[in-house]
Amino acid sequence: MTSTEIRRRVKKRVDALTDERLLVADKLLARLEEEESISATDELLAIPGFLDAFRKAKKEAAEGELTPLEEIRWKE
Repeated sequence: MTSTEIRRRVKKRVDALTDERLLVADKLLARLEEEESISATDELLAIPGFLDAFRKAKKEAAEGELTPLEEIRWKE
């Protein structure tokens, strides 16, 4: 089953819910969304050196030490 088909099925189910059940579904989806975000964060933090590199990049950006995208894009 494709992602589009699943989304259609979910939308159909959501549209059939009462207001009370819709609130429950909203909370469930919010929880799933939060877990997805945590999982993605955990994956990034598992990369050796990622956190230090991220902190350095944030500091450089805050100080205006930016490189224009045109200078770092791959040129053919």
